[in-house]
Amino acid sequence: MKKTRKWISVLLICAVALMLMAGCGGNQDAQTNDEQQPVEPKGEVILATTTSTQDSGLLDYLLPEFEKETGWKVNTIAVGTGKALQMGVDGEADVLLVHARASEDEFMANGDGVTRYDVMYNDFILVGPEADPAGVKACNNVVADSLAAIADTQSEFISRGDDSGTHKKELAIWKSAGIEPAGDWYVSAGAGMGDVLKMADEKQAYTIADRATYLAMQNDMDLVVLCEKDADMLNPYGVITVNPEKNDQINAEGATAFAEWLVGEKGQQLIGEFGVEEYGMALFTPDAK
Repeated sequence: MKKTRKWISVLLICAVALMLMAGCGGNQDAQTNDEQQPVEPKGEVILATTTSTQDSGLLDYLLPEFEKETGWKVNTIAVGTGKALQMGVDGEADVLLVHARASEDEFMANGDGVTRYDVMYNDFILVGPEADPAGVKACNNVVADSLAAIADTQSEFISRGDDSGTHKKELAIWKSAGIEPAGDWYVSAGAGMGDVLKMADEKQAYTIADRATYLAMQNDMDLVVLCEKDADMLNPYGVITVNPEKNDQINAEGATAFAEWLVGEKGQQLIGEFGVEEYGMALFTPDAK
């Protein structure tokens, strides 16, 4: 009888232990399931942005995290900054990510945008063939002098020619150099940054590019950096929410969510990490105030 009671006690203790373990495991599973629950979908946000944010791979890096955390699905339209701003004027986009500060300020002054935030910056670079037929290397990284040397030698130059932020910057530098580029040597491509870099590489011509897109593509090209770090080559980006009064299709809630996430802690952290592992340096520097 004593042995029987002893075994019954052991069995009861084991049963209680198993129940407690099952209960803890069940709670852990429940907690895990809760943590893995996806955010309820909220709708679509139309983002009009410059080609450099797409060609560099930045959007592919950022958007899945934003969508996972917020439930908003981003539909990206990558065009030149001028076109992106015009889409905002026409009420064809909810939010803009662009890089032409004077045009952005004009957009805001005209009441086309509700909020604008500084997001990040990188810089422009002048790239070209390693042989450097225009002698740009002798210009000591003064970009206006570099373009003057290209014009003097009529070495082939590929311009974006698409009213993008990069194109606007290029035209401003030609103007500061006192040069109005024209002739067979000056080719207006009317294309995005990635396509222009490919064209310049094929023709072994010069062009101005944003550093992020160049770094993302450099392993597939023979172009080298010939002029950089001039103060005139800074390339800041801003995010703008479009005025919802333009039409009842503007997704103001989604646009605000995207803009605030981009300049928030998580968005800024991801921007600062992008490119470090692959290139040994960040392709963009976070700059939210």
